[in-house]
Amino acid sequence: MPHQFVTHGSFTIERRFRQPPSKVFAAFADPAKKRRWFAEGPGFHLDSYETDFREEGFERSRFRFVADKPIEEGTPCTNDTVFLDIVPNERIVFAYTMKVAGSRISSSHTTVEFLPDDTGTLMVFTEQAAFFEGGDGIVIREQGTRDLIESLARELGE
Repeated sequence: MPHQFVTHGSFTIERRFRQPPSKVFAAFADPAKKRRWFAEGPGFHLDSYETDFREEGFERSRFRFVADKPIEEGTPCTNDTVFLDIVPNERIVFAYTMKVAGSRISSSHTTVEFLPDDTGTLMVFTEQAAFFEGGDGIVIREQGTRDLIESLARELGE
């Protein structure tokens, strides 16, 4: 069997929101809100989304790429998450694995902190990832996360 390569990377994104931590946290905790900003939208055909937002709970997304992506139209992708630590209005820690066309491309450990500040909330998003052969890599993952955070901002009315 050929040797399988893995690369590692991490990034931190800070984003300020006008809303208090409770409102920003709720956009992660409320299944309807999370589905809107995280799982729906351009770039993907959503097949299914389900979540059980609690420690040791899960989140599962199943979708297919659309033609404007570098991957062939209709290629299936999965995102399977386990929530490891949840402190309401303060922090969420989770691990997730992504697969494209049935092949695991990455596994990540993520912490999202919701810190009150003078203008509302400073959200600090930190991800540490292992990318397997054929994985997207840290640069693409960080940009995708930045796009998701902007989708979150729209959900919050920013």
